[in-house]
Amino acid sequence: MKRIIGFELVLSVTLLWISNQCVLSEDDIRELKLRDWQPRSMLVTKQTVVETPRFPVIDIHNHLGGGSQFLTAERVDRYLNEMNEAGVRTVVNLDGGWGDNLKETIEALDKTHPGRFATFALINFEGIDDPDWPERESNRLEEGFQRGARGLKIDKRLGLRYRDKSGRLIPVDDPRLDPIWAVCGKHKRPVIIHVSDPAAFFTPLDKSNERWHELNEHPNWLFFGDQFPNRQDILDQLYRVIARHPQTTFINTHFGNNAEDLASVGANLEKYPNMFVDFDARISELGRQPYTARKFFLKHQDRILFGTDTTPRRDAFRIYYRFLETDDEYFDCSASHHRQGFWMIYGLYLPDEVLEKIYYKNAEKLLSDAGYTPPSPSVKNEAAIKNQIRVGATDDFEITGRVDQKVWDKADWVSLVRRKADGLPYISRVKLLYSPTGLYVLFDGTDSKLTGACQ
Repeated sequence: MKRIIGFELVLSVTLLWISNQCVLSEDDIRELKLRDWQPRSMLVTKQTVVETPRFPVIDIHNHLGGGSQFLTAERVDRYLNEMNEAGVRTVVNLDGGWGDNLKETIEALDKTHPGRFATFALINFEGIDDPDWPERESNRLEEGFQRGARGLKIDKRLGLRYRDKSGRLIPVDDPRLDPIWAVCGKHKRPVIIHVSDPAAFFTPLDKSNERWHELNEHPNWLFFGDQFPNRQDILDQLYRVIARHPQTTFINTHFGNNAEDLASVGANLEKYPNMFVDFDARISELGRQPYTARKFFLKHQDRILFGTDTTPRRDAFRIYYRFLETDDEYFDCSASHHRQGFWMIYGLYLPDEVLEKIYYKNAEKLLSDAGYTPPSPSVKNEAAIKNQIRVGATDDFEITGRVDQKVWDKADWVSLVRRKADGLPYISRVKLLYSPTGLYVLFDGTDSKLTGACQ
């Protein structure tokens, strides 16, 4: 009888210990999953808000969509509003397509808002096995240029996913594409070309992959395995094309499609005078190597173009300005595109003569050869008048002080920034409406104390 009681007592204690361990493991910080880790920096550093750039901006790499059904007047006005607020003169839209879609896109953007947009065409890879495909597609591209397309965009599916009827990957340097590159050179239309992807996307998804969290969220971005080509092979294919067509200008996206290896990018810029780079969606890579990146920007300042790869949004543009213009340290740049890696970035603090080239002069030269004309300063929505505040009309209404009051939907937020001598920002924003009897102001600020004087 005693032995039975003793056994029951030991069993109860054991079960209690297991139960406690289960409770502890659920709350034990040592069990935190990497995807849930959101470290908050304890550094106290300077924070600079750059609302508008030192010079006008041409965003050489953006995706605004195409066709009249998508590019409604309301949508385009939203683009322009964000551009004006951020001091962006022109955005290049890479979604022009071909045929009627290209025609409608140019009408909705380039012709309706001269100088504010520049549309690039695409080519149709369907039927590439047909004997007449090279001539057919190059003729269609030429027609697109005659309609007003300012260049050609090639996306990363070339060399990575596009296959012919036999199942063979179509390489970037496939000779069937030579007439396409030649037409671009003939008409002085630049080719914006994206091949490959970040280096980590071509490595195993294991504990050593620095983009582990991103690839877990987007498993279709992982190109590791026998079914995918070697990353360096794709890059080599591109350089053979650039060498074979010296009269055609190639803008290699994402900082030469190789932002993790600036020495290699720089060597290729020196080797191929018809090659340029933009840095769209890659300040996360450049900003974590600020010394090397700054030297690169100074040395190759005539060959670098501003690009974002992000639908116009003032907050995204301003992260790019902060990266280029300030010496801020260890700041989050995810608002510029999306979270890429767990690291923070550092500003490059570039001189004005370099900023001017990168912001617009380099792109303006390439696009002017393709027929682009900057917008006239008299254009109503030109970025030069971005500091004007337009106040909407309303009937009188009860003031509640609540931001969710329906009447305030009539007004856009206007950011106000006051910088102290030490660079610390005081960020505030207002909405303004007027009625026959007065002016209505909704204020949202981070200041802890507000004062004012009436005169």
